[in-house]
Amino acid sequence: MFKFLKEKIKSAIDTIKHKSEEEVEEPGESQEVYEAPTRQEKAEAAEAAEESPEPVEKPPQKVRPAGDSFEKKGGGLLRKVGRHVLTKKISEKKFDELFWEMEIALMENNVALDVINKIKDDLKSVLVGSSIKIGDIGRVITESLNKSIKEVVSHSDFDIVSFVRDKMKEKSPVVICFVGINGGGKTTTLVKFANLLIKNSLDVVVAAADTFRAASIQQLEEHSKNVKFKLIKHDYGSDAAAVAYDAISHASSRKIPVVLIDTAGRLHSNINLMEELKKVIRISKPDLTLFVGESIAGNDCVEQARMFNSAINIDGVVLTKMDVDERGGAALSLSYTIKKPILYVGTGQGYDDLEVFDADVVLSSIQL
Repeated sequence: MFKFLKEKIKSAIDTIKHKSEEEVEEPGESQEVYEAPTRQEKAEAAEAAEESPEPVEKPPQKVRPAGDSFEKKGGGLLRKVGRHVLTKKISEKKFDELFWEMEIALMENNVALDVINKIKDDLKSVLVGSSIKIGDIGRVITESLNKSIKEVVSHSDFDIVSFVRDKMKEKSPVVICFVGINGGGKTTTLVKFANLLIKNSLDVVVAAADTFRAASIQQLEEHSKNVKFKLIKHDYGSDAAAVAYDAISHASSRKIPVVLIDTAGRLHSNINLMEELKKVIRISKPDLTLFVGESIAGNDCVEQARMFNSAINIDGVVLTKMDVDERGGAALSLSYTIKKPILYVGTGQGYDDLEVFDADVVLSSIQL
């Protein structure tokens, strides 16, 4: 998972590291390195001072360009007393030039601009103006990136079964609404949730409130036979909010604890359909509103979730097709960008292919 993203980031780190090291060896960039007088030189200077009243000049200091290798007498460079360790200071201008490699790598993997800016700011705070050993530049960059990624990916211990059981202490039925664009896997995801709840002894009513897409109701009818849930439907073209209302009324009268509402897929830019969705939310008053989006859609998925959240205030995200996502931009960006957690992920087409989002799995897949 996220193999492409990880390889691109590693490549960018190597490029930045090599360019930083090359900077030191360029003309005008070398630094003078002080080498202290040897014990023999100090003894000779002391003898000369005793024999002559005239002041004796100190032995000349040895200066070598920064790119040269040092003699390794006496146990190596780091143990030679009085010698400076070769370091590099990166200016803000040079950092911006170097970070461009990393920025391209992140953009190629659909990482949102907000996340890229955070990673850049975090990295700048540890690199710019600090004296860093040339050999440590790659390590410093890697540690900063890992820390930034860990802060970006949200951790959540959400469990839908526990949520429903807790909410049932306050009210019944518990209403969960699924929203998203066309083709994002919304209906399939809803059925996976129905399957999970039914397996945990929680009966479900599903509202076929997608009265717009051709064959949407037939699709749910087939699923209802397999998973064994009650389906409430109207004719195509009916008021979606009325379907949701009838499903809630049916569940309430028969003491069925959960209602799942399937809404029509719609682009966030379609004003009329977004107004219809607002009406469904207003009538059904869901206890949980989930945005369902494709992980492989990357930045498009992030922008879609942002607009749906702005319109109806979603509670969380379900990412589908995580099993085939090599880039990982959506998983890395979503929760940080819209400030709402990723709760579940879809990992296949089967009814059981639904998993709680595990931030640690994502971190282990991406971190270097």
